[in-house]
This record gives sequence, structure tokens and C-alpha cells, in this order.
Amino acid sequence: MSEDHRVTIDVGGMTCANCAATIEDAVADLDGVGEVSANYATDEATVAFDPERVSLRELFDAVEGAGYDPIAETVTVGITGMTCANCSATIEDAVGDLPGVVSVDANFATDEATVTYVPSVTTRDDVYATVEAAGYEPIRDEGDGDAESAKDAARAAELTRQRRLTILGAALSAPLLAMLVLELFAPGTLPETIPGTDLHIGWVAFALATPVQVVLGREFYENSYKALVVNRRANMDVLIALGSSTAYGYSVIALLGVLPQAGLYFDTAALILVFITLGNYLEARSKSQAGEAIRSLLELEADTATVVREDGTEEEVPIEDIVVGDRLKVKPGERVPTDGVVREGESAVDESMVTGESVPVEKGMGDEVIGSTVNETGVLVVEATKVGEETAIQQIVKRVKEAQSRQPDIQRLADRISAYFVPAVIANALLWGGVWALAPETLASVVGALPLWGLAAGGPAAVGVTEFAVLVFASAVLIACPCALGLATPAATMVGTSIGAQHGVLFEGGDVLERVRDTDTVVFDKTGTLTRGEMTLTDVRPVAPATDGAVPEEADAVAADEGDATERLLAAAATAEHGSEHPIAEAVVAGARERGVEPGELQVLQNVSGKGVRARTEHGTVTVGKPELLRDDDADPEPAMDAMRELESEGKTAMLVALDGELLGVLAVADEVRESAKRAVAALRERDIAVHMITGDNERTARAVAEQVGVDPENVRAGVLPEDKADAVDAIQADGSRAMMVGDGVNDAPALASAFVGVAIGSGTDVAIEAADVTLMRSDPYDVVKAINVSEGTLSKIKQNLFWALGYNTAMIPLASLGLLQPVLAAGAMAFSSVSVLANSLVFRSYDPDERYRIFGRFR
Repeated sequence: MSEDHRVTIDVGGMTCANCAATIEDAVADLDGVGEVSANYATDEATVAFDPERVSLRELFDAVEGAGYDPIAETVTVGITGMTCANCSATIEDAVGDLPGVVSVDANFATDEATVTYVPSVTTRDDVYATVEAAGYEPIRDEGDGDAESAKDAARAAELTRQRRLTILGAALSAPLLAMLVLELFAPGTLPETIPGTDLHIGWVAFALATPVQVVLGREFYENSYKALVVNRRANMDVLIALGSSTAYGYSVIALLGVLPQAGLYFDTAALILVFITLGNYLEARSKSQAGEAIRSLLELEADTATVVREDGTEEEVPIEDIVVGDRLKVKPGERVPTDGVVREGESAVDESMVTGESVPVEKGMGDEVIGSTVNETGVLVVEATKVGEETAIQQIVKRVKEAQSRQPDIQRLADRISAYFVPAVIANALLWGGVWALAPETLASVVGALPLWGLAAGGPAAVGVTEFAVLVFASAVLIACPCALGLATPAATMVGTSIGAQHGVLFEGGDVLERVRDTDTVVFDKTGTLTRGEMTLTDVRPVAPATDGAVPEEADAVAADEGDATERLLAAAATAEHGSEHPIAEAVVAGARERGVEPGELQVLQNVSGKGVRARTEHGTVTVGKPELLRDDDADPEPAMDAMRELESEGKTAMLVALDGELLGVLAVADEVRESAKRAVAALRERDIAVHMITGDNERTARAVAEQVGVDPENVRAGVLPEDKADAVDAIQADGSRAMMVGDGVNDAPALASAFVGVAIGSGTDVAIEAADVTLMRSDPYDVVKAINVSEGTLSKIKQNLFWALGYNTAMIPLASLGLLQPVLAAGAMAFSSVSVLANSLVFRSYDPDERYRIFGRFR
């Protein structure tokens, strides 16, 4: 074993000395780990390990696998100066070598690196210094909470700089382009010498091209030096510097008379840099547009809020001064300042910018509201429950940014290619430049026989063997574009995760985006997912006053005095249940009030375990519950039994009501199925995705709900306790199925974690659900279909981008090697290729995930 590194990790969750021993055993089992010492008193674990055999990430995974929480910090650092995927790989290697870094993901498309590190070993300043040492510029977070503004300012400054460079280069290159056009289409028009002097006209081209080479080319030369000398890795800047300096250097030598009769290519050298700089400007602009959705979310936040003080006075304060517990007044048309609960007033609130729900949501006393949503009608007084980074909108932005930093596995293909791409391109250019120099006539005859256009510049016969070999070398290095490969996956992932966020679907990472598409089974938890998760009074059936005691089927079919019987039944039941906090009791009371019946005075309430309640009320002694309980109180349940069985067969919970031994009728409550549940199940089955349902309810209720939404009876598991749901998911996946578990994210956490993909569905204010891979902001089962559509569309877009990037390089590099492309055209094509990949990704922004993605489909 090589010399051990030693790291001290803070660990949460230890409660006794046995916990420390468990951690020691788990970590010690890893190959490459030496001494391990976990200390329960200090909540620390010190590990000596060989970094060549085991990584810090594996140590953390071992501690987590043992059931404890290793403490690490995560920082997202904005970085300027990245020009291709090799740059992001360089940063990952450099920062990853820091002793306390657990993981690092550098993203060329977002110009950011997400670093997870052990704060006791490595600091944020260490990360900044390492990025700088690698030749790039980190955007430092000064701790004032304004890091995003700093990143936006850096992006804007970079755009301005690239635009100015492009304009300067174009102004200096325009005369060179004019001279080139005259030479091509009107030979002899240009004088051979500068009028009034004996100097060759080429010195004019030299005077115009040199500032371009110095000003525009400077960063390419500096970056090439850092890449080759400092980081020992070739990147795109190396290709540009080689191509441009080859054309410029050859022209200088020719102008000085070292190579008699040699041509001048100052125009080519200058235009190469202008085209590439223009491409960089368009690329930076496209990157900015791709991330616009997330920035627009942050811009939705209110700047100020009206705080209502205890004495009733109102004061307008900056949003950052709000604390939990403050009461905030929100007028119609204003944005809700922060997440909270309505304490006064009623209104409709537009939540579309956060949840994707286009219909305003009615809010009243006790309802939750989401910060940055728009109050439309009435005045609300809201008590702040979450502020700052804890608000839903900040959590959404955080989740999306994390998702963009984690790339799909398909990115590994591009990463493997990019690692060897630039050296291979340079080797190829040297090879073909040499071959053309050694066998020009043979190659020219072979290429001339191909059904293609003629050789660049007329071939070696027209410009000379050496000159043509130089042209081939310059074209071959300039035509290759590692940028397109590096942007293919992250650009599409960035847009895909933004689309998801706009429609209330949050992916934990780009890797999750890829997995979602591969699911072949969806497992729904019933309560709170396919159903609303709250009981509602659905049926009120009084015993008819007729002597036969029959229970009528329809309320409209009863006699005129039946209304009195219904009111009597509701009044008795609501009064008895008014003293209980059981969900069924609350549903009965709420249902009675909705029907205009208020509970009366309750004197004594007795809960009879497993049977119901018995209460002494102003109406008399009321019994609500099962038939056995009524029989105990000398009430005959038989006249209502047929109705009770009918209601139970529909998946409802039925209960009998008696007053002073007289049967009044039967009530039924149910957890109502969500309106979109049937549509969601149908859409999934159309995709040939198997749909299962898991519930703790009884078999009869479970099958009734399954029938309503369209789940096959054989795919229903009833009576499953929360702690057993994970085992049920494992059983479903036992045959190799890739299951997506959809639950409420609380009781279903173990099942979400054990599934191929875990999806938490729930309130828009609760977005940080750790167990879930995907979080749905709305309680809408159809959003599961939207998540699959976004995943499928994003992966299709990634494949399009990779096909274009690989296809471009596969086709164009041979053409340049065969001497069929001028260097200036190669440079233009190189710039266009990366911009086209970004443009293809930006087109995806108009995709509507309500429908399946189609390459040539119509976006709504």
C-alpha cells in the first residue's frame, strides 16, 4: 500500500458506542482502508486510506450504507474560460485531486462546477485556488448571498467581451476579405506594391491581420499554453491556435522572402479567429438563453412585503427582512412574498409559474400559499412559514441546478471520445500534411477521381507541395469540433430539466432523466396519490318513513318529508362526531355543514374501539358505527343493510346512525379518486407500461378504486403496511422490471428508495423530498406521464445532438484531410457546428410535455 491519506469525517446519527463500531466495521471492509476510528462522543470518524485503491466517495457511501449521515458541504462555483468538454474534465481532475473533495461535476454548458467536500479538510477557498491554478476564473461567493448576481454579471461581461472582439476582428478583416474577393474574381485588380512605395501589397494584409492575431488570438494562445503545459491536456484552443498560427506564420515567412513564390494567407489567419470568436459569442448567448427559465423563476420573487405588526400597523420591508411568523398583507395583483399559511381572507391565487397549474387555486383560512405566486382577487393575510433559501421557489431552483450538474450516463460516451479527440485530430493533421508533402501527385490523382469538388486552392500543382501540405494541416485541425460533443448532452439536459420545472416536475439529476425513460412499470400508492388522501361525505341515505323501511336509491325520489329525515340524520351524526378528530368524523361534520346542517351541542362522547361512537347530545343518545354497535343499543340495523353493502361494494366506508334506539339511516365517506387518475393510468397503459397499485386499505376498497382508474385486479396489492411497501416494490421488480414508485414522499420513503425511480407527489411547498428521484409539485397523477414525456424528449434531443456532433466530425475531418476544404471554411464550419447543437437544444424549449415528443411533431 502506498502512503495513506488520513481524513476526519463528521458523522450524524450516532446514538451510542455500537453505532461507532458499526461504522468502523462498514468502512474497514473496503479495500484500501487502513485504520478506522469512529468516536461517538465527538460524532467523528477518522479514516486512513490509500486514495489509489479507494475514493473518498466510497468511504462516504459506506457510512451512508451503514445508516448514518457523513457531513459534507456542496458548493456550485461559476467558472469563466471553459471552451470545450476537455476544459470541464481538466477542472474535474484538478479539483478532484484535493484531499477532501468527495465529488466534482464540471458542466461546460452551464459554466459551473458543483463540488462536494469535507469542510474539515478542504475549504471553498481551496476550490477557488485550484480552479485558478488550472487556468480558469472562478466566480467567488463573498458570502453576501449574491452569488447568482455575480454569475449573471460574469455571463453578461463575457457576452459583451466576445461581442466587442467579434466587431473588432470583423472591422479589421473586412478589407482582407475584400482583397481576397478581388483576387479571386478580378485577378490583377490589386497592385503588387503599395502605391507610392516599393513595399509588397502583402504588408497591408500583414498590418490588418496582426492586430487580429494579437487581440483575438491572445486568449487562444494563453489557453493553449495552460492546457498543454499546466494541465497536460489538449483542448479546442490548441486546435484553433495551431490552425491560425500555421496560416499566419507561413504567410510571414513567405512575405519575408524565405519561401519564394509562396502564397499569403493573412486573410485566412484573421478570418479563422473572427469566425471562431463569433461562434464563441453565439455559443455564450445560446447558453444564456438555455438557462433563462431558471433565472426567470428567481425574477418572479417579490422585492418587498407589507408586514402587519401586532398593533395593526403596516410596514413595507425588503423581502430579505421577513422572518418566520411574520404576518404579511397581500393585495390583489401582488405576489405572495414567501411561503406561508392564510390567516385572514379568501382569494384565488395563480400558481402556474411554480406548479404549472394554469387554473387559479382558491385559498382560504388555513390554506398554504407559495411564495412568488400571484394573488388575483381578494386581500390575504399570510403568516410566513418558510423564508430565504427554504422557500419553494428557491428549492426548485436548487433542485434544477443540481439536476443540470449531474449528467446522464450517455454523456460518458462523449467524455471518452473527448479525452482522446484533440490529440487524435492533431496526429491526423500531421499525418495527412506529411502524406501530401511526400506523395502529392499520387494523392491528387486519387482525390481527383472521387465524385467530389476540386482540391482546395487548386491543389499542390497550383500552389506548390509545401504550401498545400500546410493548408491541409491547418484545415484538418480547424475542422474538428470537440465543442459540439461537449455541448450535446448538457445543453439538452439543461433545457429538459427547465421544461420539467416549468410544468411542476423536478428531476434530481440528469442521470434520473435517463432512468425515467427506461421504466417499464409504474407503482402507485393509492391514498394521496390516485386518491385525494382526505375523506369526503359522499352519501346520505335516511331510512324512509314508509312502513316497509326501505332505503331509497335517489334523494329526488323520496316524499316531501324526506328532506326532514335527511336533515335529522345529518344533525344527529354531525353532533355526535363533532367531538372527534378522526378523519371520518371530520368528513361527516364538514359534509353536514356543506349541506346546511350545523352540529348541535355535544354533552358526552364515547369511542367504542373498532365499532364507532356513542354520544349524548341535545338530540338524544346517538349511535354511529357498525351494525354490532347499533344492536348493542337495541337499534335494528336490518332496514339499512342492503344500502350499506351497496355502498361498501363501491369502495366507500359506510356507517349506520341511530337516535335513542331508532335507526335513522346510513352515511358513507370515501377518499375520492383524483380526476386525472384514470387519464394517467390510460396514458401509461398506451405506452405498454404495466400499472400497479399498493394500499393499506382492505381488498374490497382497493379493488373498487382500481376499477375506477383502470388498474388490472391482478396488479393490486391491498392491506400493505407502510413498512412493507418497499418489500412489495422489490417483489414487483424481482422479475427484472424497472419500477417507478409514486407515493407521497413521507410514509412511502423506503419504497421510493428501493424503486428503480422514486417519484414523490404532493404539495408545491414541500419540494425537498430526499428519498425521491423526481418530485411532482402538484398532486396530479398525470404529471407522472409528463415526467416520462420530458425524459423521453430530452434523451431524444441528446441523441440528435450527439448524432450531429459525431456525424459532423466523422464527415468533415476526412474531407479536410483529403485537401478538399480551405482553412477559412473549416474554421467557419467549426464555429457553426457547436452553435447548431445549442440551437437544436433551444428549439426544445417550446416542447409541451402533455404530449409525447415527436422529432417532427408540432409543439404547442
